[in-house]
Amino acid sequence: MNSVSFADFWPDYVRAHARERTRVLHAIGSVLAVVMLGLAFAVNLWFLIAVPLIGYAFAWYAHFFVEHNKPATFEHPFYSLAADYRMLFLMMAGKMDAEVEKCCGNGVTAVSPSA
Repeated sequence: MNSVSFADFWPDYVRAHARERTRVLHAIGSVLAVVMLGLAFAVNLWFLIAVPLIGYAFAWYAHFFVEHNKPATFEHPFYSLAADYRMLFLMMAGKMDAEVEKCCGNGVTAVSPSA
């Protein structure tokens, strides 16, 4: 994936997250990362260590064991982070399934973001 802009990256990202279980695991990791960030500032800065560990643990588990592809984080870390939260907000708004349909079509299949 040689995306040059976020607009180019987004459809590839969505195709790499075609399975609902992958998206749910990403959402859990993203929400827990925000919780850890809040705890870091409210309780103890040591919680900052947990932010990337928790966020990536759920996402990478989903890619390796559910979607069976390579996380986009390795090639596009900033776009990947932005896309994770865009996906989370679309899921919360009930619009992510439509986005998957738009990017993947009727025959939703998982693809590697590095393809």
